[in-house]
Amino acid sequence: MQFPLSWLAEFLSDRIEAERLAHELTMAGLEVEALAPVAPPFAGIVVARVEAVEAHPGADKLRVCRVDAGGAEPLQIVCGAPNVVAGMKVPCAKVGANLPGLAIKAAKLRGVDSYGMLCSARELGLSQDHAGLLALPADAPVGQDIRSYLRLDDQIFTIKLTPNRADCLGVLGIAREVAALTGIGLVAPRPYAAPVTHDIKVPVSIAAPDLCGRFSGRVVRGVNARAATPAWMVERLERSGQRAISALVDISNYVMLELNRPNHVFDADKIRGGLEVRWARPGEALLLLNGQTIALAPDVGVIADQGGVESMAGIMGGESTSCTADTSSVYVEAAFWWPEAVAGRARRYGFVSEASHRFERGVDFEDTVAGVERVTQLILEICGGEAGPVDDHVVNVPQRAPIALRPARARRVLGIDLSDADMAALLGRLGLPVARAGENFVVTPPSYRFDLALEIDLIEELARLHGYDNIPVEAPRAPQTMLPLPEGRRSDARQKQVLVGRDYQEVINYAFIERDWEADFCANSSPVTLANPIASQMAVMRSSLIPGLVATVSANRKRHLERVRVFETGRCFRLDAAGEPVAGFDQPRRIAALAWGTQLAEQWGEAARKVDFYDVKGDVEALLAPVRPEFERTDHPALHPGRAARVIVDGRGIGVVGEIHPQWVQKYELGSAPVVFELDLDALGAAGVPAYREVSRFPAVRRDIALVVAHELSAASLLDCLRRAAPSIVTELEVFDQYHGTGIPKDRKSLAFRVVMQDTQRTLEDKEADAAVAAMVHAAEQQFAAKLRD
Repeated sequence: MQFPLSWLAEFLSDRIEAERLAHELTMAGLEVEALAPVAPPFAGIVVARVEAVEAHPGADKLRVCRVDAGGAEPLQIVCGAPNVVAGMKVPCAKVGANLPGLAIKAAKLRGVDSYGMLCSARELGLSQDHAGLLALPADAPVGQDIRSYLRLDDQIFTIKLTPNRADCLGVLGIAREVAALTGIGLVAPRPYAAPVTHDIKVPVSIAAPDLCGRFSGRVVRGVNARAATPAWMVERLERSGQRAISALVDISNYVMLELNRPNHVFDADKIRGGLEVRWARPGEALLLLNGQTIALAPDVGVIADQGGVESMAGIMGGESTSCTADTSSVYVEAAFWWPEAVAGRARRYGFVSEASHRFERGVDFEDTVAGVERVTQLILEICGGEAGPVDDHVVNVPQRAPIALRPARARRVLGIDLSDADMAALLGRLGLPVARAGENFVVTPPSYRFDLALEIDLIEELARLHGYDNIPVEAPRAPQTMLPLPEGRRSDARQKQVLVGRDYQEVINYAFIERDWEADFCANSSPVTLANPIASQMAVMRSSLIPGLVATVSANRKRHLERVRVFETGRCFRLDAAGEPVAGFDQPRRIAALAWGTQLAEQWGEAARKVDFYDVKGDVEALLAPVRPEFERTDHPALHPGRAARVIVDGRGIGVVGEIHPQWVQKYELGSAPVVFELDLDALGAAGVPAYREVSRFPAVRRDIALVVAHELSAASLLDCLRRAAPSIVTELEVFDQYHGTGIPKDRKSLAFRVVMQDTQRTLEDKEADAAVAAMVHAAEQQFAAKLRD
């Protein structure tokens, strides 16, 4: 909600400083996001009249102007604006004036003296328009300070409203709040009733009471649609974020902003027969005022005439009955549309209108006639015409049930000792009718406060008006107990600490990503698609954390970073193969990390080298310790073929680790290939409970085994085979070498294993160690045709 302070001041009986007002509103829950003057600071600029314009003797695009700026003598000013003409009035910066970033001095332009500058809107900081000089009205007083004449010291408020405070989407609603918060009197609009000079009505029928509870309208004929919108109205609209379009449209928007009363002005001559308020029918379509043609769904409300749909109820009018410069008769409509009948409909079609923003939150259902009268008043004043009778149809408006407020509970919830009289006074400042029923208060919410329905809502109002600053801050006192953490589980925080200890930094990326990222890194052609994305490049939900980490590297590389190590935890989102939600969308929790650049930061102790697969594989093992994962070669759309592995724990795959595919390295301009891993975060939580094992006091026996196997056999498969065959005296079994070259056939390789054996009760004999080694070698020979290397 944006508005100028000067407009708000018309509804208040006394003046209030902008800074104080901003504080009061923010502390009452109406957060002031921005407060700024209409124009930046400048001085020395006045209203001037161009008396004469002559060609510059040395430049085709420059003009030499004689300007009356209110001084004793006219000024000679060289100007290059294409729209400068004799007789026009413009802002003139005299010598010594200070504009934003510019001091005006006497100068010589192409040999001609110039004593000032004629200004455009951009030079005054009013807009970005610099196509020509800012033309002022013909009655602008020459010599008057431009800040005073254009009221440029007016303050613009931008308020961030919560969805429940729809009553503050109009200047009058803000004024009610200010009056309640500060005690300044509220100057309510004077009731107006236009003189009725004809009896023409447009027949109206409401076929859907669950869509429209009240519908008011009147015909105004003989209007001049070509009339100019008054400068004061244009100014207020522009300072409220609306651009002026035409008198009839501007009047409609003005009343919406002033009274929070959305309305619509039809060209009455284009209405065929009467109007019917109903739900849309199959096959109906509508060309909206924004130029968009939409196919109407059955749950979308419409206003239709005998020729078809004319308006999207509570959202936007149709082009077929829009007003033009030739309009001479209008139908002014104001209605109450049920919030649930409007909510979400505009967003479904890819837009949001000012009307839908208000109606889906709840608009006063008692001021429809007042809204029609206010629009009529402005039309008659600006465009002329003759008003007909107001046709008001009330079929189904909300019933505001009284709310019982228990003072004792209010004191207990607020933690302060507010007297009953203070409570009644605070609620009265809001204009709420308060009655007494025994020890309790009974409050009937007004028609414009849809946020008041429960006792706790009234208690919140008491807190706001009393002032959150006036409520003492006391630390809560309550017994606290430490929640147990099962020994067999690792917390998410523990996982993050491990990665931070291994030189990773945590990042948080959006769960919304580009569709191409899903296709490239996940081979996902059916991602979870957002119905209303906040940006075109954030249109789908991620099914992997890897794309976001790659994007982080890409962004940091463009800023000339040479080393990136990042990790992220979060949910991913996926559909099943048929494109349907898996149990209402499967949302697994994942942890992923990426290392790019050098393995270590630049230092003197070790030579720089690029991070590789085994570095990140070691990080995975550290993250899972003491659980020993297995790694199995795999294919993954994001990873390099042959440099990617599946991470397996207890026979179940829990993630992948590998180097990013060269195709994506090139496409996303990464320079060198990052190495990543992505694991199931819930699977990582199972750490197992340590079990006691006696430490042997006897010496260990070591044997090394070198087996020649097929080149394509993985070391993990062979190691698994040896472990299954190893007797209980084998305490350690690890791969420590791989060799292929001289003495080994080309289709074979040699894998060397370190075997450590030990008993807790006695010293092992050589024959026992030899038998254990023989059993393992025999198992490898049987399963993989391995041969003991000479």
